[in-house]
Amino acid sequence: MLQALGLNALTESVYRALLADPDGGVEQIATTLHLSEAEVREALDELLELTLLRPAADSRTLRAVSPEVGLTRLLARNQNQLLFRQQQLENARTAIEALSAEYTDRRTDDEMVVRLDSLEAVRDRLEELAATATEECLSLMRGGAVRPDSIQAGKHPNRLALERGVAIRSIFQDSFRNDPDTLRYARWLADLGGQTRTVPVLPMRLVIVDRSIALIPSDPGDGRRGALELHGQALVQPLRALFDELWRNGADFGQPAPRDDQDLTGSERALLQLLGDGHTDESAARRLGLSLRTVRRMMQDLMNRLGAESRFQAGAQAARNDWL
Repeated sequence: MLQALGLNALTESVYRALLADPDGGVEQIATTLHLSEAEVREALDELLELTLLRPAADSRTLRAVSPEVGLTRLLARNQNQLLFRQQQLENARTAIEALSAEYTDRRTDDEMVVRLDSLEAVRDRLEELAATATEECLSLMRGGAVRPDSIQAGKHPNRLALERGVAIRSIFQDSFRNDPDTLRYARWLADLGGQTRTVPVLPMRLVIVDRSIALIPSDPGDGRRGALELHGQALVQPLRALFDELWRNGADFGQPAPRDDQDLTGSERALLQLLGDGHTDESAARRLGLSLRTVRRMMQDLMNRLGAESRFQAGAQAARNDWL
């Protein structure tokens, strides 16, 4: 109970024993508490250092200082140390803000786009942004299932941001609903106050922080090649509008994928649209974040429901049924 004041459990038990029996010697305390005499003497040394022991009237023995005096004095000492530490942290915060302002003032128009050349640099920058965000963090999570190392890397900064009251909203692809690791991560995020939705297709990976900074992939086809960090309303605002539109059309992650009036899921309708636009099964699978086998199984199910024997016939029948 007194660890906050610097007493460990053993030292506290010896202090309590001395309060209960002021005349108890080292041997008696050791027997009562089932400790070695060396442990008792070590605890007595710590109590002396904390000024919770004082010489008795005969100057040959030590007496425990009453809690009203000793512990209250120790509490005041710790409070003073805490106030001093808080002042140091406030001074550090002021220095950080001054340095940040100086850096921002020196930013040139050429630095409205900053290149992050590796996946490690992107992760480090995302951790920095999560630590300094004040309002919100938005993200589009395009592609297949989130890698376990990416999930683990994002948990700590996300937790800290949510604890500070920063809103976190993420949009995944519908295909993520089939991945157990991503599902667990979405539930973990929701338990802390984060929100997630899904849509069938996402145009890119994207992170927006406080409506002022956005990160997009340098190469949409290979996230390992780093990202571009964008600054300024002219660059960030259109991306924020894109996120808002996708969010309005998304489905809550915790609910089953919704079906429309034709009993189609968003992924099924998106697959029909992609194939109608000339995509192959392989490219449609990449856009939807699904396996090739899943895409072909979905298409076969759609053909069966349309009563079609070929894809051409399925396309014509889908158009007649207002599926497209």
